[in-house]
Amino acid sequence: MSSKILVDADACPNLVKKILFRASIRTKIKLILIANQPIKYPNVDSIKNLVVEKVFDAADNKILELLGKDDLVITSDIPLAADVIKNGASALNFRGEVFTDDNIKSRLNMRDFMETMRSSGMQIKSNNPSISQNELMTFANKLDTFLTKLGY
Repeated sequence: MSSKILVDADACPNLVKKILFRASIRTKIKLILIANQPIKYPNVDSIKNLVVEKVFDAADNKILELLGKDDLVITSDIPLAADVIKNGASALNFRGEVFTDDNIKSRLNMRDFMETMRSSGMQIKSNNPSISQNELMTFANKLDTFLTKLGY
């Protein structure tokens, strides 16, 4: 199979990476961690780390360059997820939320609204607590669903 999992790895929590490592080792699906620094990962053929320059959107651009229609991108970056969906691939965030045609536009609008509020000087409190056990289970379940759909 030529499907792969591409990870926006700079922001990816270690617990999510561990789930991804186990899935790649178990199924042999190619797992590519794209980051602007080296990432520690198991020494197996199915997993590799691509280090990109520390410039704006370098990791996103590399992910889109490598992207195929049967691929899954793991990211919390809403604009990247929108581009992934536009290219016909799948996107999943670290908390197990699948990005779709139905929800990506509202997510982009909310992100842009919050960005506008911040740039106007408003103090916006982050509503991004650390990842919970429930969210990790949801992530693992959604990942398994994707792998099963592809025949892994």
